[in-house]
Amino acid sequence: MPGTAPGALPAGRALEFCRRWPNQGEVAVPGIRYLQEDVPDEIGRALRDFAAAAVRAATPHRSASMIDLYFWPTPNGLKLKLFMEESGLPHRLMPIDIGKGEQFDPDYLKISPNNKIPALVDHEPLGGGAPLSLFESGAMLQYLAEKTGRFLPAEPRRRYEVLQWLYWQVGGLGPMAGQIGHFNVYAPEKVPYAIDRYTRETHRLYGVLDRQLAGREYIAGEYSIADMASYPWMVPHASHGQSLQDFPELRRWFEAMAQRPAVQRTYAEAPQSYAPNTKISEEERKVLFGQGKPKG
Repeated sequence: MPGTAPGALPAGRALEFCRRWPNQGEVAVPGIRYLQEDVPDEIGRALRDFAAAAVRAATPHRSASMIDLYFWPTPNGLKLKLFMEESGLPHRLMPIDIGKGEQFDPDYLKISPNNKIPALVDHEPLGGGAPLSLFESGAMLQYLAEKTGRFLPAEPRRRYEVLQWLYWQVGGLGPMAGQIGHFNVYAPEKVPYAIDRYTRETHRLYGVLDRQLAGREYIAGEYSIADMASYPWMVPHASHGQSLQDFPELRRWFEAMAQRPAVQRTYAEAPQSYAPNTKISEEERKVLFGQGKPKG
């Protein structure tokens, strides 16, 4: 169908997932049915409550320039929500409940073949033409910065200063912090070698960023997508086994970031990632940690 986004839900399927919000018209949200279910685990309930609030806050009506952001409130998802808050880009949040396995839905896999969040579909893409779908948070941040002409300098030296720190987060800080978060919070048993390995590596990476921030207000000097990428992975620092007291420059930057209005809007009512004593069901564990979509 002309103008249909890659991986967009068929009309009948979209209607199945519609919910009418008071005074806001109809918002088609994949997975919204799960927001109304009673779930046994407190983290799932908190995530679904946050996703529902985020949908209410997002622009409710489709326009030609609308961006669909496929989202769940994890550090990687919150990077993109932060960009939307900073830029004011018209967008529609499309919650993908990763605990329920919605990331394995065939329609979603057409947008994000790696079955991860976030992903987006831009209905008025940079360069024109048919709607554009993107996955991988670093690529998405770079694309949106180029589309808006904001948060990524045009001058080559300054531009690559930002990009190298964006890629540092994507290739280093995120994966290592994610590993220690997993072994500290989600692993069914304590694995001392893994905890020690990833605590030490995350500590090293915090030190790298602390040194980079010496004499700089933000990571690459001026505020950029590098800051938006790193901040959500620093928010759960306690669950990473890290104390910001050990990193004075990083602590200064972290506290300044927390005061930005867009950051505050992004994190309003957001559940804590890698919260200590988080309980997940066995079914969610299988879905989240590599065993695929639940059967049935």
